[in-house]
Amino acid sequence: MNKQLRKAVIAGNWKMNKTPAEAKALLGEIAPLVKGAGCTVAACVPFVDLPAALEAAKGTDIKIGAENCHWAESGAFTGEISAGMLSSLGVGWVIIGHSERRTYFGETDATVNKRIRAALNAGLTVILCVGESLEQREQGVTAELVALQTKIALQGVSRSELSRIIVAYEPIWAIGTGRTASAQQANEVCAVIRGTVAALYDRAAADALTVLYGGSMNAKNAAELLAQPDVDGGLIGGASLKARDFAEIVKAASNG
Repeated sequence: MNKQLRKAVIAGNWKMNKTPAEAKALLGEIAPLVKGAGCTVAACVPFVDLPAALEAAKGTDIKIGAENCHWAESGAFTGEISAGMLSSLGVGWVIIGHSERRTYFGETDATVNKRIRAALNAGLTVILCVGESLEQREQGVTAELVALQTKIALQGVSRSELSRIIVAYEPIWAIGTGRTASAQQANEVCAVIRGTVAALYDRAAADALTVLYGGSMNAKNAAELLAQPDVDGGLIGGASLKARDFAEIVKAASNG
């Protein structure tokens, strides 16, 4: 991390877990443990949990985000939620392009870009996810693939809007598997993302960009990962559902 240049962020991605009552209880556990944290703390929760989460987070240091949004303002898109619906609730953040959305629900680089455009128009902060499969890593195309995903996702995003985008490197082979990229591997790809943004915009914009690592970061490996110069925080899956584990990761980011 380089806190002199950019913000450190630890964001939880709850995925399809927790009822509204359980969300309220978990945030109630987390809030006192992360009070006064030296980094930005967020929880991205299922749609049905958002009202309860927003209520539970009032007066705390926790920002609340959603896990996806549609690109249209309204229309015949059964089961989808628009960015405007999120902002009307008071939600400030949204995850776009998570590998599980790409793998299981047909998300493409093009639809990721459309969703980002809608989220920015609604005033949301976006956590853009990019990353490669194990096969792609073994083929040696990680850098090219991640750069391409980043370029397409950011098409039409102005330099000023870039300040509301956080990029999360999520190696698909490390999501929910317990496998983690080495600190060096994580930093290398985060540096590729930063270099891509520098080429698209300029070095100052790239230096200000917060880049997270999202491949099974936990309480035990967080400090080593966060010590890397281009890793500015984490998008946390399973560990975000355990108050003390999540708080330990926040502590590591605060002390870094």
